[in-house]
Amino acid sequence: MKRALHGYEDLAGVREWTGLAVLALPALLISIDLSVMILALPHISSSLGADSSQQLWIVDIYGFMLSGFLITMGTLGDRIGRRKLLLLGGTAFAVASLLAAFSQSAEMLIVARALLGIAGATVSPSTLALIGNMFRDHKQRSLAIGIWLMCSMGGMALGPVVGGIMLERFWWGSVFLLGVPVMLILLLTGPILLPEYRQLESGRIDLFSVLLSLLAILPFIYGLKEIATHGLHITPLLFVLTGAVLGAVFVTRQRMLTNPLLDLRLFANHGFGTALGGMFGITLTGATMLFIAQHLQLVQGMSPLQAGMYMLPGVIASMAGMFLSPLIARRIRPALLIGTGLLISASGCMLLTQVGVESGLTLLVIGYIFFSIGAAPLPSLSSDLVISSVPLERAVSALLYTEGRSRSLSLPDCQTPTYKLPETV
Repeated sequence: MKRALHGYEDLAGVREWTGLAVLALPALLISIDLSVMILALPHISSSLGADSSQQLWIVDIYGFMLSGFLITMGTLGDRIGRRKLLLLGGTAFAVASLLAAFSQSAEMLIVARALLGIAGATVSPSTLALIGNMFRDHKQRSLAIGIWLMCSMGGMALGPVVGGIMLERFWWGSVFLLGVPVMLILLLTGPILLPEYRQLESGRIDLFSVLLSLLAILPFIYGLKEIATHGLHITPLLFVLTGAVLGAVFVTRQRMLTNPLLDLRLFANHGFGTALGGMFGITLTGATMLFIAQHLQLVQGMSPLQAGMYMLPGVIASMAGMFLSPLIARRIRPALLIGTGLLISASGCMLLTQVGVESGLTLLVIGYIFFSIGAAPLPSLSSDLVISSVPLERAVSALLYTEGRSRSLSLPDCQTPTYKLPETV
């Protein structure tokens, strides 16, 4: 009897799968908040009178704070408890969402968006880490991570659709109110469905490394965005150089510390490094979604809702690919599935390059579907490879660090100062 049950003691039950749904909702919301501004920014600019510089910070400060505090909050969760940090972060996110929704000035909205980013950084590492603790069976964990990624990365594609629906009926602040009911669900069900987990042997938080991480990424990304907006000039180049130098100092310090903020020794594992590098590259392609949204609004003259509906097939394809990839990988070798997916995604990119003013929308929709579903297997399968190839508590930190950095880089400034409402809106 004991032998018959061997291998089943790690299988998750109803409570774990229900808890996964509770964890997936905040992950979806955090990701939506990154891209929902694509359609909302013109309305915010018109209502609050934000100048070009303020528009830049309204859009970017959320991603800056989110990526800058991910590792720190992950380490804090190990010390005080991952469920406890998740619930504290959910409360802060709900309060910051209300502050953003009812902002009376551009400055107030910038502060609210910064607080949302910090609160989001407390939620993201806790959700992924708790999934690793809840699902010990390899196949179940792979499926659970696929669902989490479907929400975490698919939400970024869903943002314009959600924004379009909300802006069609309500004022611009409504896009932020989505966070309140989602976090209330988390706060009510989390203590019942989610286990608490602490890593008692976790080291103390190195505050200087946290500061170095922020000082490296903020000027580096800001410089790149300024170059993308205004061209190659000495000032943004200095920002990029400063970020690169501080990044080198950060790496040097991590190599010297006994308990580093980011354990660079993980990259000695070739499977880990390859999977993480692939995820970094595929996440950068999120800018494609931004260009499509702008083409539909600025070139085709669509309303936010119309633009969101034309993007919906690609969104569905992306989320379906995230969900199905772990299931298909049980029958097809993951490397073959990922390679085939990238070829399909590349064919979608080729179709998108042929889209013009008079080409019609069929080509755009089909190209976006191919691009989205083909790109899905890589992040979905690579995350499980990252987590299974090295100790869980260290893998989660590196995974979140890479995801946060790539998300910050994937939001170009074509959505900010020059982004005006079409005449038809």
